[in-house]
This record gives sequence, C-alpha cells and structure tokens, in this order.
Amino acid sequence: MAERATQDPDARPPRSAGALVLDVDHPRPDTAVLVVSGELDTLTAPELDEALRALVGAPERLLVVDLSGVSFLASSGLAVLIQAAHRAEDRDRALHLVVTARAVRRPLEITGSDQLFVLHADLPSALED
Repeated sequence: MAERATQDPDARPPRSAGALVLDVDHPRPDTAVLVVSGELDTLTAPELDEALRALVGAPERLLVVDLSGVSFLASSGLAVLIQAAHRAEDRDRALHLVVTARAVRRPLEITGSDQLFVLHADLPSALED
C-alpha cells in the first residue's frame, strides 16, 4: 500500500516565476518608494494591497510605486492601484507610478485610470517632484 504524503496546512505554496517581489525604500525623509517586480494578478494583488495600505498609512507625503519590474497587470492589480490612489488622496498624499512596460501602461490608459496618477518613465524623474 502506498503511503500518502501529508502536507502542512499552514505551508505556503511554492512561489512561481511570476511571483511578486515587494521592497520599500526611503530615499529621503518625505518619500517612500515601493518597488514592485513580477506579475500583478488575482493571486498577487492581495500582497500588493497590503503593501500599499502600509505605504499610504506611512508619514511620507510623496509615495512612489515603481512598477518598472512588473511584467503583467491584470484587472485585479489595477483595482488595487486605483483603491490606493483614492486612499492616498483621502490622506493628502501624492501617489506617483513609475511605468516602463507597455503591459502595465496599456491597462492604465485603456481604463482611463492613468488620470488618477502622476506617471513617470523612470524612478529618478519620480523623485524630482
């Protein structure tokens, strides 16, 4: 009789190649940068939402989300970004996005949600504001 492997119910599934990587940096006292890499989809959107909630709740006035490492933006990831824009506005924070890939820029443009953000082609230009 074959023995069945038991799995730890609290174990996290292995991360795939499209897994989200989130890093926060504080290049100056009034600025927080969330660097996002990977794919923004239904599986990773909750991670981004959690990170953005923390970012918007932080004391910094300029919040930059660097999406230059994002290779795919699904509607669920877009929804999280839109919600963050509204929360930032409610808290009188400026939320800027660094967008380099067409796969990220196109969904923003098609939905008109690019109007909610200040878009930048690279991180240095986002930090000039």
